Amino acid sequence: MPTATPVDPTTAPGPRSAVHTTEHSVVVAASPEAVYRLVADVSAWPQVFGPTVHVEVLEEVDPDVGGEQLLRIWALANDRVRTWTSRRVLDPAARSVSFRQVVPAAPVASMGGEWRAEAQPDGRTRVRLLHDYRAVDDNPDAERLIAQAVDRNSEAELASLRSALESEVPLEEVRLTFCDSEVVSGEAADVYAFLERADLWPDRLPHVARLDLTETEPGLQHMEMDTRGPDGDTHRTTSVRVCFPDRGVIVYKQLRMPAAMSGHTGRWEVEALEDGTVRATSWHTVTLDPRGVAAVLGEGASLAEARKLVREALGTNSGTTLRHAKSFAEGARARS
Repeated sequence: MPTATPVDPTTAPGPRSAVHTTEHSVVVAASPEAVYRLVADVSAWPQVFGPTVHVEVLEEVDPDVGGEQLLRIWALANDRVRTWTSRRVLDPAARSVSFRQVVPAAPVASMGGEWRAEAQPDGRTRVRLLHDYRAVDDNPDAERLIAQAVDRNSEAELASLRSALESEVPLEEVRLTFCDSEVVSGEAADVYAFLERADLWPDRLPHVARLDLTETEPGLQHMEMDTRGPDGDTHRTTSVRVCFPDRGVIVYKQLRMPAAMSGHTGRWEVEALEDGTVRATSWHTVTLDPRGVAAVLGEGASLAEARKLVREALGTNSGTTLRHAKSFAEGARARS
């Protein structure tokens, strides 16, 4: 069984600069095993951890067995989406997960660390999150930005971890995943273009009143959108999106959302079918906030009621978007 000891940063490739180390910690009312399971399950990170936008597992490992895992991560750092590739070592016996960025994102020259879950005498668990990092060329401004991002993200992740583990409501009762699809007699590229060009949605979609889109680099989009509800009121949301045109996929994470939800991620998929048609699908995963549900719907409201309302509201909007994408693509084919 490999141990979860971080790689020595002095042996990592790249320009030599000063190594900085940090430690953040929190005590949670949960077992070390529960902490380890949550940290090991990267599929849940975009829902649990605020800074994490999207994770792709490039090399999988069974968390119960342990071993090495390769990930590509998209996450917010100082309000900007960064992406990097990391290798992790999962050690269920030690209840620890070490990590090392294989392909860092500038201005980081090297970044690594470790999650440790340590049992406490009172039955709780101390969670320690360690980091070591180097900035490119000992740049003081870069070091300051990295330190700020590490501090913000570590504190946010530990707070979210504690909230998730100490929740009185089981995860399966507050989380729901669903999808809507349309089959399109058009080109996959046209369907995808409609979904990717969200900046044009106010002129194309009846429920979008306003949308500001900034693309910091190709495929990384920041959106602020005002959506009209059935009652005529507008609701503002902010999101970040990662676009994969070669796969026909757009993933997103909502950063600003209604009070009844604590997490919302989604995925648009455009798939060419064997019969020459195209299937466009909208996926949603939502984590409800029980306190927010009570505040919005009233103390007597049930989570089942909240799930139904969220399903209807999100499904209505994504269904409308899919139907307009279908009309756009089929119109383009008819004109060609």
